[in-house]
Amino acid sequence: MSMVQFLPKKGSRIVVVGGSGGMGRSLVRAALSHGLKVVILGRGHSFEQYPAPEGALTIPCDVTDELSVNNAFQTIDKQWGAIDGLVNLAGYTGEAIPIKNLTADEWDSVGAVGLRGTFLVCRAALPLLEKGESSSVVLISSTFGHRVVFSGYAHYASAKAGVVALGKALASESSPSIRVNVVSPGVFNTAFLQGGTGREKLKGSEGVDSSKYHSLVPLGRIGEPDEMAGPILFLLGPAASYITGQVLHVNGGTWAP
Repeated sequence: MSMVQFLPKKGSRIVVVGGSGGMGRSLVRAALSHGLKVVILGRGHSFEQYPAPEGALTIPCDVTDELSVNNAFQTIDKQWGAIDGLVNLAGYTGEAIPIKNLTADEWDSVGAVGLRGTFLVCRAALPLLEKGESSSVVLISSTFGHRVVFSGYAHYASAKAGVVALGKALASESSPSIRVNVVSPGVFNTAFLQGGTGREKLKGSEGVDSSKYHSLVPLGRIGEPDEMAGPILFLLGPAASYITGQVLHVNGGTWAP
């Protein structure tokens, strides 16, 4: 197999949910440079803050709203008729709040984007993925979904642990026509550290303290967004054709199950 076959073939139709975030922008640039067709789903104001690269289509979408998600994929259906790949990067941390002080609304808000939104996106995408060619899904969890390093992130960690379970269930139900895998990144140098792209900077906390995190990383640094594009594109491509229902950890060695 040649190196180029490690990536999805040129012209493959990929939907990137949360493509305006730090990791999303790196992934979209890499996908476009390889000749993939890309649709980005995201909140409308995120496109104003980070205009999509030339060649990418954009569709405003609120992943917490069932109708908004369904309408977005209906638009994609009219545009393409099928999709070959789906990547869901949508999610945010919220404030770092100990469980004893965490309100139900704060819990629900993080889960609505990170877990409920992932479910709504996957469900709406399935009919188009079933019509695609060697279709593959990559869901983004987090090291926090396996190991909570800092206190105050129970709501975020629980949502991301749910994404892992959802991904495994979807892989089982969708085989053999659709492969589904999960990537669990550690801490990366993106706006996520302050709460998320397009969101107000965290007030009640400083977010994830990347300086403290360095000491926990065997590679001695946090990740850069471009270092996520390769693993995601690999899982979408033919070199991963016998991989489904798995979790790939991209964290510099902080968690090795």
